[in-house]
Amino acid sequence: MTAAQHDRAAGVMLGMAAGDALGAGYEFGEPFGEDVPVLMNGGGSFGWAPGEWTDDTSMAVPILQAAADGRDLRDEAVLDEIVARWVDWAKTAPDVGIQLRAVLSQTEPTASAIRVVAKAHHDRNGRSAGNGSLMRTAPVALAFLHDVEALAEAARAISDLTHFEADAGDACVIWCLAIRHAVLTGELDVRVGLDALPVDRRNLWQARFLEAESLAPSSFTRNGWVVEALQAAWSSIYRALAVSTDATALRRSLENAVRGGRDTDTVAAITGALVGARFGASAVPASWRRAIHGWPGLRGSDLVRLAILAANGGDADAYGWPRAERFDYSSYGDVSTLVRHPHDNRVWLGAVGSLDALPDSIDAVVSLCRVGSAQVPARISDHIEVWLVDSSDPSKNPNLKFVLEDAADAIAAYRAEGKTVLLHCVQAMSRTPTVAALYSIRHLDVPSERALAEVRAALPAANPKRAFRELLESGANSSRRATL
Repeated sequence: MTAAQHDRAAGVMLGMAAGDALGAGYEFGEPFGEDVPVLMNGGGSFGWAPGEWTDDTSMAVPILQAAADGRDLRDEAVLDEIVARWVDWAKTAPDVGIQLRAVLSQTEPTASAIRVVAKAHHDRNGRSAGNGSLMRTAPVALAFLHDVEALAEAARAISDLTHFEADAGDACVIWCLAIRHAVLTGELDVRVGLDALPVDRRNLWQARFLEAESLAPSSFTRNGWVVEALQAAWSSIYRALAVSTDATALRRSLENAVRGGRDTDTVAAITGALVGARFGASAVPASWRRAIHGWPGLRGSDLVRLAILAANGGDADAYGWPRAERFDYSSYGDVSTLVRHPHDNRVWLGAVGSLDALPDSIDAVVSLCRVGSAQVPARISDHIEVWLVDSSDPSKNPNLKFVLEDAADAIAAYRAEGKTVLLHCVQAMSRTPTVAALYSIRHLDVPSERALAEVRAALPAANPKRAFRELLESGANSSRRATL
């Protein structure tokens, strides 16, 4: 897989969790307009912490972890383990959907037993097409990126564990195949999975997509039903793309989903999985990535690592990424550089080796390169990993402008909180000086013609890649200080 495909694979889970956490505080509310900001403040009926994901991502985690271990999600033994974890989670989870709680609380923790209860629930109520299987389905797409038939089979099988009705299984198949297509190609096509449905159901879903494209998310007032949840999610994305086709479309899509009201966390989680598959983890704002967390004690960076492993059949690369606790960069030469930023003495600029000798005053880290899961000192609780490849090839950094600006803004956000920040990449030669200069331009009112020159004076070996320099010189990054 290419760097961009890995970015998009990571974006599936990070986008899902971001949407989930963003919608958590608005669940059960009425629709609201664009004049009201959408904030990741938590709260809501269940008192979520800011950035905490809900049942949507929690139920996806056991599926994701099994896929990250390279296990076959169609294997009955694997399904037994997933079900057992769901049952255990539901005992203490603050928010479990009505249909899911009815199924999970009345059975032995095995796949075969839960199917019987799900069927009985359907027969007793005459329906079982809540959105609870669609909300958790995204990891299935990552597990079968290179096998369409197996993906469709697994998506329906995992849906059928708790949701007997055909609409639920159809929706999971459609959404997973759209996610797969987006990860591999960078294109959004929600209809790409129609041929995987029974022939007599394809026209029905085509009509549902057309309806979603003609109506606003708020029109789908029964979005606890899987069909309207999917329609609301696609409507949210479709409308965002009409305004923007760059990385900002991810945020617009999730805000559209939340503004649609009612089951906001689930619709936004479903939305986030697909739009994240299109625009990647690099399109998720750093302010959200800082906050994202949830059951069972994971953070956004954990979801990224698990997603990459799932997309690669559980295998790490030759360097141990993303499993390694540390990456050895000694072959790059001197990686010990650590100097103060020329325009802010509470921002440090360094190479990756500086992580091993951090001044005690540093309490936040912005990483512009790969780091192992234990490479940043444990005392640092504020750490952002930025998805930025040291290359001028646009295919490797499709969201370059967004990523560079977002990284600079992340430094400013930490500084506004009174933190002392380390900004680093591998050698402090290209990525670090670029973002350091951009921070000066956007937040310290330093003219662009001075910013990079003075950063380079502090880092004599600095030599940013051409695309990075061009962005700095474009004049597109005027000061944001007045807005913070």
